[in-house]
Amino acid sequence: MKTLLRIPAALLLLGSTAVFAQAPAGAAAAQPPQDTSMSFFVTSVGKGDGANLGGLAGADTHCKALAEAAGVTGKTWHAYLSTASVNARDRIGKGPWFNANGVLVARSVDHLHFSNVLLTKENSVTEKKAVVNGVGDQPNQHDILTGSNPDGSFSGKSCNDWSSNSNEDQPKATVGHLDRRGGGAMAESWNAAHDSRGCSQEKLVASGGAGYFYCFAVTE
Repeated sequence: MKTLLRIPAALLLLGSTAVFAQAPAGAAAAQPPQDTSMSFFVTSVGKGDGANLGGLAGADTHCKALAEAAGVTGKTWHAYLSTASVNARDRIGKGPWFNANGVLVARSVDHLHFSNVLLTKENSVTEKKAVVNGVGDQPNQHDILTGSNPDGSFSGKSCNDWSSNSNEDQPKATVGHLDRRGGGAMAESWNAAHDSRGCSQEKLVASGGAGYFYCFAVTE
């Protein structure tokens, strides 16, 4: 006849308490710190050929080259530009994004487009941490190429999908105001303030631009 081993209830309770006491330790593993290194910037220089950026591929390559020259490597960079086949908002990942000073500029794609007050002249710096000239500065360079509507979709005006440097009045490109000031139908819009006068460097400069554009690190 087998003898049953009786374990005092107090010991059973103590053992279960120890198990539960240890569980949170594994569950509460430290989360890696958020990456606040540069994932957004305004190009410090354009391509130098007006709105002819070599298409999206040429613009993306320009973003990557500027970022890596500033010491930020290992990221996939896309220009915030819309074309007839792709919307700018669909090219940049999910967020969040930080400027070269580690300042948050947008938490998500929706925040970027619909409720963003963080994209200011002071926060929209270049990869070199420089503030771009705006209204009141000489020369004013606040027009930023986007080809986009306020919601980040294609506006229908992208200088032939960023391949034209025409000095004529057509085609045109939609630009935003980096400082959210000035003239135009939506002067306070960072991505859809008005249309350019044309696609050449001369036309872009004449309306307060320099062929700059926004660059975002693609985030998941």
